[in-house]
Amino acid sequence: QVQLVESGGGLVTAGDSLRLPCAASGGTFSNLIIAWFRQAPGKEREFVSAISYSGGTTNYADSVKGRFTASRDNTKNTVTLQMNSLKPEDTAVYYCAADRYRFGTTKEKYEYWGQGTRITVSS
Repeated sequence: QVQLVESGGGLVTAGDSLRLPCAASGGTFSNLIIAWFRQAPGKEREFVSAISYSGGTTNYADSVKGRFTASRDNTKNTVTLQMNSLKPEDTAVYYCAADRYRFGTTKEKYEYWGQGTRITVSS
């Protein structure tokens, strides 16, 4: 059973940067596609980013493209979401998700989920 643990959330000011690590255990990490989703209060969970097995392919939501960067270290079983130029609309709970086979932008494609970490961006 794959377990995912996010960390790094907190309260920041607009324009700040933040790094969100997601640590995985219980499976062969290099066989997992990892994605980030977020859920703002009163809204549906939405896709943020995905990164392929080796990290060679990434995908981003238009709302974060150019500001967020996903990377992975398969030797440390960790994926990191680097978030720059944060905006108040980035305020949400951020979830790390994983799947062995599917690289997509919908939450239904991912089998494993972390508990989430909250980010609040003040203006």
